[in-house]
Amino acid sequence: MSRLHLLQGGVLAALLLASPALAHGGHEAVPDGAAVSGDPIDSTLWIHMILMGLAFGIIFPLGMVLGIVRSRWHVPLQVVGTIIAVLAYFLGHAHKGRQFSKNVHASFANSLMLMLVVQVVLGVYLKLHLSKGIHGRIRRFFVVAHGVVGKVMPVVSWAQMLFGGITAMGYCRDDHLGQCLAHFIMGSAFIAYGIMLTILLLVGQYWMRRSGRSQEFFDSLIIAAWGCVNTFTEHRWGQPWAHNDLQHTTMGIIWWCAGLLGIWMSRKRNGQPKRNLIPAIVILFTGYAMSAHPQTLMISTMIHSIFGYTLMAAGFTRIIEISFVLKDRATVSMDGSDPNSFQYLPPFLLYASGFLFMGATEEQMQLLHDAGITHVSYVLILYSIAFILFLFVNVLLHIYAVHAWPESAKVQPNSHSSNNDAGESGQGPSRFMNGHARSASENRQIHDAEAFELQGLISDEEEEGPSSGQNGHSKGPRRTEDEESSLVGKETTHD
Repeated sequence: MSRLHLLQGGVLAALLLASPALAHGGHEAVPDGAAVSGDPIDSTLWIHMILMGLAFGIIFPLGMVLGIVRSRWHVPLQVVGTIIAVLAYFLGHAHKGRQFSKNVHASFANSLMLMLVVQVVLGVYLKLHLSKGIHGRIRRFFVVAHGVVGKVMPVVSWAQMLFGGITAMGYCRDDHLGQCLAHFIMGSAFIAYGIMLTILLLVGQYWMRRSGRSQEFFDSLIIAAWGCVNTFTEHRWGQPWAHNDLQHTTMGIIWWCAGLLGIWMSRKRNGQPKRNLIPAIVILFTGYAMSAHPQTLMISTMIHSIFGYTLMAAGFTRIIEISFVLKDRATVSMDGSDPNSFQYLPPFLLYASGFLFMGATEEQMQLLHDAGITHVSYVLILYSIAFILFLFVNVLLHIYAVHAWPESAKVQPNSHSSNNDAGESGQGPSRFMNGHARSASENRQIHDAEAFELQGLISDEEEEGPSSGQNGHSKGPRRTEDEESSLVGKETTHD
């Protein structure tokens, strides 16, 4: 393992030294005023895109989850991902064919690779287990830094992949920049919202319970903040008002108005958390507004309409989930092992809404119109991408859950009794404050699961200890006596 680390560190050191001297050549082949040359994308650049997508889109997120659960596969997988990323980085500077003018993707690539270098250096340092003298005092800060950088990496990688697609097509320049930013930022926000709902549905209920807040409090807070930004940034003040400006500004106003109401309604009179429908109603109204957004091309009108209908469906299904599936309860099962099948609909529709909106920029619509592609084919492609991402997120959360709560992955003797039956009967040793009964299995898991979740957020790079199984796989929360566990203990005490 030490040889792997040395190899990884040597490759990255060479990369760090060589990167300032590297630059995308071929700018002279780009016509004046154009973003890209008229050449096709060559095989080298295609390999660059595929390898970068594999490393930053699949391997590193999977390695992050394996690090949180302290799997023995964390380090080998990250080493493989790093080697692939370094190879793809150099291929990005060696391609022929289509050339590009100066762009944000090329500039941001060095920052992303520098972040990767920092993450690897932190990981190598922590694997050395230096704990004497000054190392014992600074180690805890390196633990936190390694965890934070690792969890920020997927978000930064997402932005860089979007920059890559935009650069490859020469989009989002001059007059197209404003609407392009709006589509990609808001589309990404819908996808991020869907991912957060998936996390809270499957593994986040213990954290939500500790927070003492309902989910709608956090949703409404973000909606209100986003509405304030949109109210004052969608119109160029001092310029004449256009139809789109007025619609975007009024949409921002309804967001912060409704967000403030949702925050107020997220608590009962006695201060306990309370569910409400305000965020779902905001999503529904936003979908209605976007479905009637004026467009110049027929295909753009159809794509925006389907986007609006999908977003309306997300809000409507969210209302049904809270009111009729959960009946104002926080969840069906605290460990997320048995969610109602209907609960998967709202987050998935948010994924689909995000991809539909990101794929509806003016330049993309013009390209489809010129190519004679119908909106039906395009919508099916975007929904397919949403299905794949939803699958990947569910796989990652499954890997985390079976390590955090191994008992939830086993068939219980009384598994024929559903959680809904327990909730309706009111029987059991304890009940949540929203009236939902907790099963005996959930009672046994709560203490260890809460500690495990917090430890996973702070330290995800330690090797397996005595609690690991004979085959090396993690079997649940570890109780080590090193400084990382001490840090976890202090944090849990503060909670």
